[in-house]
Amino acid sequence: MHPLLTPFLFIALSAPIHAEIIRIPVGQQGHAETTMPSRGDSQNKVLDRFGLADEEHPAVGQPPITRWDYREFSVYFEGNRVIISVLHHQRINSPQRELQP
Repeated sequence: MHPLLTPFLFIALSAPIHAEIIRIPVGQQGHAETTMPSRGDSQNKVLDRFGLADEEHPAVGQPPITRWDYREFSVYFEGNRVIISVLHHQRINSPQRELQP
């Protein structure tokens, strides 16, 4: 065994371990009153209820998955039916730092 390995291991293992806990309130993203299409809704029902999407992406893969992007959420379709609606992340503006002279 190398003579410097033992002191190095002793110092490395005896150092205090410190970790910062970061809490991300995922459940609080977006507005509580935001309504989105439900699983199983047809494309026609989504069109009637929410109007034309801001952007429609072409079908990809097998089975074909299509995505419609609205301002606050995206809707994923398998064929003609909604498989999931996803709320877009809304950045919370933090207070601006004061400029130091």
